[in-house]
Amino acid sequence: MEWVTALHVLSVIAWMAGMLYLPRLFVYHADAAVGSEMSETFKVMERRLYRGITTPAMIATWVFGLWLAFGFGIVDFSQGWMWLKAVLVLALSGMHGFYGRLRRDFAEDRNKRPARFFRMINEIPFVFAIGIVIAVIVKPF
Repeated sequence: MEWVTALHVLSVIAWMAGMLYLPRLFVYHADAAVGSEMSETFKVMERRLYRGITTPAMIATWVFGLWLAFGFGIVDFSQGWMWLKAVLVLALSGMHGFYGRLRRDFAEDRNKRPARFFRMINEIPFVFAIGIVIAVIVKPF
């Protein structure tokens, strides 16, 4: 069980790193001229981060998390903290999908959002992470 827990935590760290860095790339990409060398470089960086790190890390997080929950029977679903964590992980997964759509918009030169929008959404995954960590560690209910 300790190995699965370690792999779960490492996966979460990698997923969160990608979820915090990708919108930062979007901030700079939004200010780059369409078709410029800079814009094309951002497209490559965003694709590699999303497909090569962030998505595999999300999948690993889910696999190891579900393994911990159901394979070892360590989760008591009668406690509220577990349901809060589940909702927040689903919300984070939804943000992941939303970032994927934004990445696709940039890849196809269809982004219409300003850099300010990406600065604001950059903080959302961390807010979810705060809630998840508090739910798991503090178990407030």
